[in-house]
Amino acid sequence: MSEISSQLKDLKESLPELCTLVAVSKTKPVEDILSAYNTGHRDFGENKVQELTRKAEELPKDIKWHMIGHLQRNKVKYIAPFVHLIHGVDSFKLLKEINKQGRKSDRVIDCLLQVHIAEEDTKFGFDKIELEEILSGKDLKDLAHVCIKGLMGMATFTEDTNQIRREFRLLKSIYEETKNSDHTNVQMNTLSMGMSGDYKIALEEGSNMVRIGSAIFGARNY
Repeated sequence: MSEISSQLKDLKESLPELCTLVAVSKTKPVEDILSAYNTGHRDFGENKVQELTRKAEELPKDIKWHMIGHLQRNKVKYIAPFVHLIHGVDSFKLLKEINKQGRKSDRVIDCLLQVHIAEEDTKFGFDKIELEEILSGKDLKDLAHVCIKGLMGMATFTEDTNQIRREFRLLKSIYEETKNSDHTNVQMNTLSMGMSGDYKIALEEGSNMVRIGSAIFGARNY
């Protein structure tokens, strides 16, 4: 068994049964992804459109590709035909563009709305008021080619575990308050929070999807 396979196996055994593990394969070669794939794993995450589309062409077609990075509107068209889940929807304009490209591809594209919970200005996302306005607004019902599956957020990059826990707890409370939207294209069942350095705290605070790269594949290649 390769080191990647072993790391992935151990990690999956430690996660709750209903938690989805997204193996973050950004910067990693297709050989590493295949090592994970050959264990039966199917959910992989990339943060750059060009790298995602290239890997999707080269790798098995039953992989569920997650777009986890900041997504520009002019690049949605490249991943719309095949992407499994877009994690970082941080504006209504982006949501409209995903809907437009979903219509062209004749499919409904699943999305997570990104909520800004960190103290860092570099993180993207809606605040609570903006999120509530979208989920209660009339315009959302017109987007028949997107489905809002839940929320995503990233905690502040800090060693202060109490702060990380507060931020994840905030996102969980927002998720609970907003998940009962009455729009037909909102089916909130996913709370994506937690990465290699903080996923254990995220799980304790209610995450059911974690995005883990270095704990599986080792340090990133740049």
